[in-house]
Amino acid sequence: MPLLLVQGTFHLKNTQPDGDTVHFVADNASDWKLVKGRNPVQLAGTGEAKLRLEGIDALETHYHDEHQPLQFGHAAAAELLTWLGFNDVQRQPDETVTASTPESTPGYVLTGGADLYGRVVSLVGRGTPPAASGAAVTVDVPLLRQTANHHLAAQGLVYPTFYASLFRDLREELTTVAQSARAAGQGLWPQDVTTTGFKVTGPSTITDDVVILPKVFRRLMDHFHAGMSISCFPAYLAGKEDKFTVLSTNERFAGLQHVVTVTNSGTVRVTHPVDDLIFDEE
Repeated sequence: MPLLLVQGTFHLKNTQPDGDTVHFVADNASDWKLVKGRNPVQLAGTGEAKLRLEGIDALETHYHDEHQPLQFGHAAAAELLTWLGFNDVQRQPDETVTASTPESTPGYVLTGGADLYGRVVSLVGRGTPPAASGAAVTVDVPLLRQTANHHLAAQGLVYPTFYASLFRDLREELTTVAQSARAAGQGLWPQDVTTTGFKVTGPSTITDDVVILPKVFRRLMDHFHAGMSISCFPAYLAGKEDKFTVLSTNERFAGLQHVVTVTNSGTVRVTHPVDDLIFDEE
C-alpha cells in the first residue's frame, strides 16, 4: 500500500491529544502539498497538523464536553504518548496539555490523505523513518507492525475501525491483533458491550460505565443533544446516512440503523462486530 511519508516531530503543548489523535509538525511544510485526496490538510498557525490515526478508534475523552469511561480513554492516550517518547505529561481538566518531557519527539507519518476536517489520516511511526520525507512508501504488514496504530490495537486499548482507504492486508492484520487482545481479555475488551447490548435512557447512562464503540457513542450524544428520545435513535441514524459495507455478507448500506437495534426498553445493540464493517470516508 503506497503512502506518502512525512518526517517531523510530535507536539503536545496547548493541544488535547487522545488515544487516536496527536499533533505533528513536518520538518518540511511543503511535504503537506504532496498529500493526495480532495480534502486539504489543515494547519494551525504554528504549522501543526492534527493526525487521526488510521484503522483505530479510541474512547472519547472530550467529545463536545462529554466523555466515555475515562479509565480506558486515558489509558489509550497515555500509551500512545509513552510510545511516542513523552513522559510527565501535564494536563488541565479539559485535557489540554500544559507541559511534557520532552517538549517534542521525532517521528513520521504515512498517509494517503486528509479527512473532511483536514486531519491527516495516518499510520504513525517513531524515530528514524524507513525512507526519505516526501517519498511514496509501500506499506506492508511488517511496516504496519512498527506503528502506534498496530501497538494500540494489540494492547486492546482501541477499537479497530476501518474505512475504505485502508488496504485489505493491513486491515486483516489489525483485525487479527485486536481479536487476539479481546480473546486475552486485554484493555477495554472485558468491559465492551457494543454487541451484547446496553441500556440507554440519556447521556449520563453512557459516559462513565458503558464501554461501547466510539462511533456509536458519538451518534448517541449528537442524538440526545438534538433533544430526541432513545426511541427515535434508529430514525436519527437513518438521517445521518453513514455509508458502510458488511464484510461477511458484502452488503452495502446507508445508515447505521441497519446494524443497530433499539428495544422498547431502550437497550441498544450493534448486530455486527466492528471489524466486520468498512465505512466510507467521511
